[in-house]
Amino acid sequence: MKNPDELRGLGVSPGGGGGGKNGFHFPMTEKRVYEVWKGSNKFILGGRLIFGPDARSLFATLSLIIVPVIIFCVFVARHLRHEFSTYNAGSAILVVAVAFTAYVLLLLFLTSARDPGIIPRNAHPPEEDLRYDSSASVEIGGRQTPSLTLPKTKDVMVNGIPVKVKYCETCMLYRPPRCSHCSICNNCVERFDHHCPWVGQCIGLRNYRYFFMFVSSSTLLCIYVFAISAFYIKVLMRDHQGTVWKAIKESPASVILMAYCFISLWFVGGLTGFHLYLIGTNQTTYENFRYKADNRVNVHNRGCLNNFLEVFCTEVKPSKNKFRAFVQEEVQMTTLPTREMDSEDVSMDRRTKVEDDLDIGEDILKISQRRNVEELEEGIRSRGSDSPSDGTPEVEGWGTKELSKVRGVRPRVIQSDLRVVIGSQQQAAYA
Repeated sequence: MKNPDELRGLGVSPGGGGGGKNGFHFPMTEKRVYEVWKGSNKFILGGRLIFGPDARSLFATLSLIIVPVIIFCVFVARHLRHEFSTYNAGSAILVVAVAFTAYVLLLLFLTSARDPGIIPRNAHPPEEDLRYDSSASVEIGGRQTPSLTLPKTKDVMVNGIPVKVKYCETCMLYRPPRCSHCSICNNCVERFDHHCPWVGQCIGLRNYRYFFMFVSSSTLLCIYVFAISAFYIKVLMRDHQGTVWKAIKESPASVILMAYCFISLWFVGGLTGFHLYLIGTNQTTYENFRYKADNRVNVHNRGCLNNFLEVFCTEVKPSKNKFRAFVQEEVQMTTLPTREMDSEDVSMDRRTKVEDDLDIGEDILKISQRRNVEELEEGIRSRGSDSPSDGTPEVEGWGTKELSKVRGVRPRVIQSDLRVVIGSQQQAAYA
């Protein structure tokens, strides 16, 4: 065993029993919140940026945006610089493409690299919501005792209408209205819309605006590239006085870009139209797919205009998580003892175990003795025999002296069995 001076040298302070294990206080180390985060998120730049667990998909999304724009600038926009000589309008085609692409990438960054509205987890279940449940009672001492449980749901008022909210066992909290637990990020997210694999992040209260702007801007970028590529095909037909096939042979990149943008428009364009409908009716993707068949009343709908103002003209709420804040974490320090220390510690553990067994054996003997006397007195009362004047119950064929001797009797069978078991443990401990 190490003495207190050696323990202090290791950074462990000996305590009087209120601290760590074996009466020692283990040192507390300070870590930041993002370092002990229980969700599946990924952090970079010291917790300043937060991504989902599938953040690698961002590279695919970036390539789907950047590569077509580079092809457009090199093989299409560059050849149209001198097409409009007035005020160098031809160069504006190239500038607009680059600037608009940078804007789309900025929206992608704001969508994927920020807290979507994660609700911090509770360290313990909410005590104020604990209820006694007789249906989940447990048997204690032969009696059914109701157990404390948390209701799975509870009602909250939204715009004067009661709405049921569910209890999240992972985050140990009742989710606010429109909140849901994302199984991918393993977090409860406010106004949860969906988890988008293309941006590698949940879409929720704090990034839905930027997500919609990213999707709609990508749609406009596709339309722009498609229109300019088609215009370049027309210019080639005019300059070379040829057919469409000759123009295609002259600039196959334009045709490839037109086909790519046409296919992409079905995706981002359809997604833009769908979210315009959701914003106008104040729904989320999760609510639309989950509750559409239930014909529930939408308690959040405030009218089309107010719904759009709520999404685009309200201030983005600050994050409820301080990812760079410090939290204290107890360090479980372990030392590697020598072989001599191992044998001494094992011997002391065994001796302690035997002493504990002896104490337990004495307690069992006392309990058995007390139960025997109680059972004897209970039998006397059930027979209805009269008690003598000294208050000691009589038993048929027994006198007061015999009964008093019974109170000092110890169960020999239990005593001998315990002595055999404890004796064998003592031999093993001191061997």
